[in-house]
Amino acid sequence: MSGFDIAPEPDAEGLTANLQGLDAQGQPISLPVVQERPLTIYLNRQEIITAMTLGDRPKEMAVGFLFNQNMLKRGDVIIGIDYDDDIDVVVVRTAHETDYEAKLQKKIRTSGCAQGTVFGDIMERFEAISLASDTQLSTSQLVALSKQINTVPSLYLKAGAIHGCVLCTPKRPLVYIEDIGRHNAVDKIAGHMFLNNVSGHDKIFYTTGRLTSEMVIKTVLMEVPILVSRSGFTQKGVELAQQAGLTLIGRARGSRFIALSGTERIIFDQTENSEDAGDFSEKASAQRAFYDQNR
Repeated sequence: MSGFDIAPEPDAEGLTANLQGLDAQGQPISLPVVQERPLTIYLNRQEIITAMTLGDRPKEMAVGFLFNQNMLKRGDVIIGIDYDDDIDVVVVRTAHETDYEAKLQKKIRTSGCAQGTVFGDIMERFEAISLASDTQLSTSQLVALSKQINTVPSLYLKAGAIHGCVLCTPKRPLVYIEDIGRHNAVDKIAGHMFLNNVSGHDKIFYTTGRLTSEMVIKTVLMEVPILVSRSGFTQKGVELAQQAGLTLIGRARGSRFIALSGTERIIFDQTENSEDAGDFSEKASAQRAFYDQNR
């Protein structure tokens, strides 16, 4: 009904809890709050990392994380994925052993929420990727995508304190996944793409988070040529986008945006005075709406 292949499930069991408290006037309140769970990821027999996550889609999260850390490569054969929700552990099993031990020695902490991590050798793969040059996005398509993404029912609208990432074509959003950390949401989509053999060359990646170096690196590793955010940029993120030839669009709200890299893929077919170019108001989350009502 939403038009997405995979859409947020804000009412799914275990994703939120209703907590009781007092507002600034001392009145009792009840608010939905997102859950936070650890997920320990194993690659074959080796423990790789424990990340704090929303708790949904653990298999996609594990595969996407390993792919974005260059521990899984295209063509690697996964023979099994085992998840134990009693101990919050997921084990990805491959047909052949990997060189994960060397990669673990190059771990770098990043600016990502919920303990962002990248491993040093991914830059070799990053530099070898050539992004598709024929994928284009018009400004009218960007407005339509943003409106659909920001108005569909989501955990953000229900509870706030969440990041969302969306894999799109120029014509419609396909896969919308949320998590407490923006890099977790990216990894879940990367895992979905890996497990379902989805190509990124003709896709757009939309995120609610900042356009940091980590976001740019992971988008390029997924071979997606256009990255859009309603948030802003970091200098290193822009530098890496320019190096990779990635189209980088930030502060995308309504008909307004700023592009700092790869502008040749953008078709400027709409002005602020166009009939459908109005700056629609992004809905507030339940927590933000409550705060605004009681200021």
